[in-house]
Amino acid sequence: MSNKNTQLAMVKKDTVDVVAEKVKQFQESGELHFPASYSPENAMKSAWLILQNAKDKDKRPVLEVCTKDSIANSLLEMVVQGLNPIKKQGYFIAYGNQLTFQRSYFGTMAVTKLVTGAKDIDAAVIYEGDEVTYEMKNGRIVNLSHLQKFQNINKDKIIGAYATISFSDDRVYNEIMTIDEIRKAWSKAQFWGKDRKVEKEGSTHDEFKQEMAKKTVINRACKKFLNSSNDASLTIDYFNRSDESNDEAQLQAEIQENANQEVIDVEYELREEPTNKQELSKPERAEVIDQEEAAPEVPSEFNYSEADPY
Repeated sequence: MSNKNTQLAMVKKDTVDVVAEKVKQFQESGELHFPASYSPENAMKSAWLILQNAKDKDKRPVLEVCTKDSIANSLLEMVVQGLNPIKKQGYFIAYGNQLTFQRSYFGTMAVTKLVTGAKDIDAAVIYEGDEVTYEMKNGRIVNLSHLQKFQNINKDKIIGAYATISFSDDRVYNEIMTIDEIRKAWSKAQFWGKDRKVEKEGSTHDEFKQEMAKKTVINRACKKFLNSSNDASLTIDYFNRSDESNDEAQLQAEIQENANQEVIDVEYELREEPTNKQELSKPERAEVIDQEEAAPEVPSEFNYSEADPY
């Protein structure tokens, strides 16, 4: 067996095998229940195949760069939430030496359906000229009505969006956002850039503004509904823990990068010309490390819009 294969086997033993045993303990204690359609073993096999080819923003293999604890934790967060990266329900992203698992909006919908038993999760965009009415009851939107004319559909005239979570017993949960609220959510992501008020022309959030708006309001609806429920399940605990650990890992990476960007001022000392007429040597110039502002590199199929909080 080659040295590389030996190292991979050791990492797998300390991560995948450990997580598998932990999940088994959760199931045996009754803390964790999966639907018949979900296999934690298959999800981890899929994740391990993806991780073997995953690289960080500096093109380094994440399995070599990231700590074994962070690899194991990211796998555990994925499995406890009942997600599978093959189904585009989440992505592994490295921040420094910390590996994280970030849900896509597909993953957020999957967790919501798993925990709450929701039947359908839908979203629609509101354009200028549309008629939207609803009532407020106990702080929640009820009797939502949306009348839209075909000629109103224009991505540059979006004024908002809403999402609806439906249940088999006819219960519904509605969440509505204005375009300003949607853009505020987008502005938290690294792709947005600094001092920008609207999405960059030609960007994904500009070209496919309707779909991006739907994703944002769906994420908002699912998160708010889950956290307002009385369910204190292990899945919800890891649902929130995953977001917190991702934020912390990203913050620590940004702090480290900013520390590496410190400019060192090197003064030059005048010298007499050398007697051997060789070219005068100069002190080495201090270099400023140019850190990328973009999000860490992920597999080519990754869509940055899906990794954003909204």
